[in-house]
Amino acid sequence: MYTIISNASGTRTMQISDSHLATIEKYSLFRNLVDSNGIVDDSVLDKLRLNARSLVESTNASDKSLLDFSFDVLYHPNMKPVALHNLMILYTEVMAARGND
Repeated sequence: MYTIISNASGTRTMQISDSHLATIEKYSLFRNLVDSNGIVDDSVLDKLRLNARSLVESTNASDKSLLDFSFDVLYHPNMKPVALHNLMILYTEVMAARGND
């Protein structure tokens, strides 16, 4: 279980599990998500939510991991652009560490 900071002041956090990271990898949720400017803002978060929603609808909600990720992470009350940015950093670090094993 990992903890990410979800606001600029650092007073709110979110718990991210290995299964959440595996879901991101399985569905390539971060691929082509951020524009060339590299800024993670509300529009990027909305885009991720729409992509996940589209995947849930296309799989007829048969994949519990995608639903869990959506409820636990994407629609968590503390999910803001700062949290998404930190989640992307966590994902990159964990995947890089796993690649070095």
